[in-house]
Amino acid sequence: MNNFLPLGKHSFGMGDRFARQAQAQLQTCLRAAAEGVDIVPVWNKSNREHVTIGSEPAQSRAAVDAAVQALHWEKPYFLDADHIRLETVDRFLPHCNFYTIDVADWIGQPAAPEAVRRLLDRHAELFNGSAEANRATVEKIARKYLLAVLEAGQIYRHIAQAKGPAYFVTEVSMDETDTPQTPVELRVILAALSDEAIPLQTIAPKFTGRFNKGVDYVGDIAQFEKEFNEDLAVLKFAVQQYGFPAGLKLSVHSGSDKFSIYGPIRRALRRSGAGVHVKTAGTTWLEEIIGLAAAGGGGLALAKEIYAGSLEHIDELCAPYATVLDIDRSRLPAAATAQGWDSGQFVSAVRHDQKNPAYNRSARQLLHVGYKIAARMGKRYLKALDEYKSSVAANVTENLYERHVKPLFLAGD
Repeated sequence: MNNFLPLGKHSFGMGDRFARQAQAQLQTCLRAAAEGVDIVPVWNKSNREHVTIGSEPAQSRAAVDAAVQALHWEKPYFLDADHIRLETVDRFLPHCNFYTIDVADWIGQPAAPEAVRRLLDRHAELFNGSAEANRATVEKIARKYLLAVLEAGQIYRHIAQAKGPAYFVTEVSMDETDTPQTPVELRVILAALSDEAIPLQTIAPKFTGRFNKGVDYVGDIAQFEKEFNEDLAVLKFAVQQYGFPAGLKLSVHSGSDKFSIYGPIRRALRRSGAGVHVKTAGTTWLEEIIGLAAAGGGGLALAKEIYAGSLEHIDELCAPYATVLDIDRSRLPAAATAQGWDSGQFVSAVRHDQKNPAYNRSARQLLHVGYKIAARMGKRYLKALDEYKSSVAANVTENLYERHVKPLFLAGD
């Protein structure tokens, strides 16, 4: 597995729904570099987001390249075709150099018995005689995950045929499923991925706890820390056993702002020397809304309009994200109430500051999925982003650097 485009040790997935914040996001990496931490920027946008907004990967590529040129960024950077499948990948091929292959829908669909048998016969190292890793248990795991792995192999080869394997980074995502993978399951998955000859650089397992959109982690933090460290050990084993790229690392699909687990991740990375890939997804979109509201005037009026529209269309907006939202509708302010807010009240409700008594996690989650309302505004929303650019950009950079990069990579223990 020597033919691949290297990613780097620490990488940061940054969503940019409307392709307007690439410079503000890149400023975060520049600030981190000034503090001695190299973070590789990866701009990610899924097919679902492109469809919702009516955008094309070419627009994301143009925005990213323009930011890199304007800020004289001379280090690697990537554009991620996020959560792609075989039927959606082709539109990304001319523009992306990072592919998050999502095969969660194939988990649990049984693979052919002969394929499972071949996997077990090839990988006696998977059995250690314990109840967690005897042949019967591993066979059960293989039946659950092998079809998903075979699908990942098919998608990888499709991309490699079009681009050549040395021109992109491969991630496999299995996080959008019901139950977290155990370390034994992850080991079986990686063995199967090695048989597909995928030069895997990041893998996104599902962890214990809830990773709801736009808000903090909900779950047992000690259990997460235990799982994260165990998974790091599995990846180290897989590199040695199967020849995966030496920098193989965990990818945490955070849904944005999982501040409670940043400490455990930081400690694990420092202890092990491992790298990590963290996707912050829609937090930048929320900072656009906060930046508009903070600017006052027309920006605040537009932010209120987006909130009112999100409230009116709540069922439509939440349906695609039902498994990763936990909105208490009784806690959502009425549109008329929000209409009376000043800039400070709107920002306090939406900004992810859990020490602020005015912070409203339900309103924040609703706005997280409310980007469809802004998309329907078309040029009017984009014009507002340009008009209030300084306020929006300041919030985007400050959020990513202070609330994400510093606690992950720069904080003391």
